[in-house]
Amino acid sequence: MTQPSVLVVEDEPAQRAILAYNLEAEGFRVVQAGDGEEALVLIDEEAPDVILLDWMLPSVSGIEICRQIKMRKDTRLVPVIMLSARSEEVDKVRGLETGADDYVTKPYSVLELMARVRTQLRRARPGTVGSRLEFQDIILDTENHRVSRAENEVKLGPTEFRLLTTFMEKPGRVWSREQLLDRVWGRDIYVDTRTVDVHIGRLRKALCRHGGDDPVRTVRGAGYALG
Repeated sequence: MTQPSVLVVEDEPAQRAILAYNLEAEGFRVVQAGDGEEALVLIDEEAPDVILLDWMLPSVSGIEICRQIKMRKDTRLVPVIMLSARSEEVDKVRGLETGADDYVTKPYSVLELMARVRTQLRRARPGTVGSRLEFQDIILDTENHRVSRAENEVKLGPTEFRLLTTFMEKPGRVWSREQLLDRVWGRDIYVDTRTVDVHIGRLRKALCRHGGDDPVRTVRGAGYALG
């Protein structure tokens, strides 16, 4: 199954970086555009599965971009989530009437926005977003952020949850500390590699709280693997 892609159209670099980081942490491939003209080019080149589209853009507005996307036969079914600081109901109605599939007002909750992206992706490509991962007696529900082992609930912090998700997506793969830092914390965040060991320790403790063998294997000189 190909990695689902999201086009982020946002002229503010800091906002664009935050969105890209969180989307990548959720397992999406991210394409970025800083204005409407660039967005139209990338829509043709990249064929994104979901588009996050800021209303206020230089050169071509988000409303106009949305209108063009929905007028074309080859792109009209691509879900568009409009992002806007305009909170008036009339603006939301205008955005939706233009063809946007969802409308999110700034400032927004990143977690809520990620959930909305997954919802639109499931509608556009059913089965693309797997909500359940299983390994031996461990079950991870990515949609509801729940983990259980041998039917016992496992409580994990956000970082440990992302670590376990990474492991369970590719059981048996050995991940170096640097790879886990890039995948879980992000390339632009400086974190000491020893921090990985601390969070691996917390993950192991949580998974073994109700008994059972430690499923996380230390590969000396290489990193960590599940199983």
